[in-house]
Amino acid sequence: MSAAQVPAGASPEAVAGYRRPSRWRRSVDGRTAFVYLLPAFIVMGIITFYPLLFQVWMSFTNYGITNLKQGSPAPAFVGMNNYVNILTDQLSIPNYDFLRLLLYNFWWALSNTAIHLVLGVAIALLLNVKGLWGKRLYRSLFIIPVVIPPIIVATVWRNMFDADSGAVNLFLQAVGSIFRIPPEVFHVDWMNQVEDPIAFLPLPLAYFGMLIANTWLGWPLFSVVATGSLQSIPNELYEAAEMDGAGPWQKFKNITIVYLRPAMLPYSIYGFVITFNLFFLAYFMSGGGPFGRTELLVTQAYKLVNER
Repeated sequence: MSAAQVPAGASPEAVAGYRRPSRWRRSVDGRTAFVYLLPAFIVMGIITFYPLLFQVWMSFTNYGITNLKQGSPAPAFVGMNNYVNILTDQLSIPNYDFLRLLLYNFWWALSNTAIHLVLGVAIALLLNVKGLWGKRLYRSLFIIPVVIPPIIVATVWRNMFDADSGAVNLFLQAVGSIFRIPPEVFHVDWMNQVEDPIAFLPLPLAYFGMLIANTWLGWPLFSVVATGSLQSIPNELYEAAEMDGAGPWQKFKNITIVYLRPAMLPYSIYGFVITFNLFFLAYFMSGGGPFGRTELLVTQAYKLVNER
């Protein structure tokens, strides 16, 4: 009999008379646990595993929108042709470049997530200051962007960046008038300007417009998660650190960040995945322009499906 099989704290007499449950008893317990898990497995199989496997099968065929119609012929098996066409830029999509698309998609998700994380944590720290009036009101207000439908967010921000009558250009012109700058200087076509605003960064102006819009949309939830973590930190730790002579930076580095990391790291990964597949801003704000430079993998896939 191994030590792992003996109940903790058992008397010598109990240890001597202890018998391991029979194989039948153990199998009964296992079947009971499986029965409880079976409904979850069925639901996951229907809404996750089956669609995933079906999409893998579709990738080896010429499946298109026409195949969704009732009575349409079955799609033909094409093997690895779809993957070869994607990787070798042989798709019938204007301005398609897989490597550029993939690199931009990663940079788009990474830059947004980093800004959301830093801004969300900073605002959570600001609203966690003792004695600050209206904390609950501020926290209620900054969560409003999250509940607005995505199509409305994209449409409003696209109109705000309009070259002729957008609120952003009008604001810049108003500020420029104070310094006697001609309004023509701020007649900026945010979503369609071809020249890069920063010479050493191969990123169009539309990227920065979308970055501003998604920053407004994305940091509140990061701030909510950070606020929950901050409120779980015992005040005694800060008091003990202060008694030991720790300064503000040392307390932030050794206490605040340590307690924030377990919550912010998984949520940052979640935010990266969401931003990587953020369809509505790229499709409804910039339309992928100029010349496909703000396209994402998900918008290119949508356009490709619609053309078949």
